[in-house]
Amino acid sequence: MKQDSLRSVMESLDREGVRFLVAGGLAVNAHGLLRVTADVDLIVQLAPDNIRKAFAALERLGYRPLVPVTVDGFADAKTREGWVRSKGMRVLQFFSDRHRSVTVDVFVEEPFVFDDEYDQSLQKELPDGIVVRFVSLRTLLRMKQEAGRPRDLQDIEELKHRLTDHDPEA
Repeated sequence: MKQDSLRSVMESLDREGVRFLVAGGLAVNAHGLLRVTADVDLIVQLAPDNIRKAFAALERLGYRPLVPVTVDGFADAKTREGWVRSKGMRVLQFFSDRHRSVTVDVFVEEPFVFDDEYDQSLQKELPDGIVVRFVSLRTLLRMKQEAGRPRDLQDIEELKHRLTDHDPEA
């Protein structure tokens, strides 16, 4: 993953004022476990105005959904629920010709109460001063358990050690 492309995504979302949390492999890295990842997993607060800001921020970098989805369609909760029910859709993937090495996956559902997780998120500052929020370690572990893929299960075993190192009552 190219760091300049990743930084561009974070800067654009920050500049637009998008409320989002980073999950997946990047969150694994933020919590101290080095792991290679090929995408950016974002949980965007699914309020219509915030969704419009997120689409605008990504579009500014040349990102577009890989499937024919409009911002208005994605901003409509009933439409998203239909995608989950009928297509099993979990994320909407974005691709950019200018940033080919970094795809962006935006969750179609909030897998937690967004405001609560936002308040307890892990915050890391990029070299240029932008603060990026990552899902908490406990939430990351839960999300990986629910996904249940072999890579996720390996991550869980490694990340559990970090949880007990930080919280002896875990």
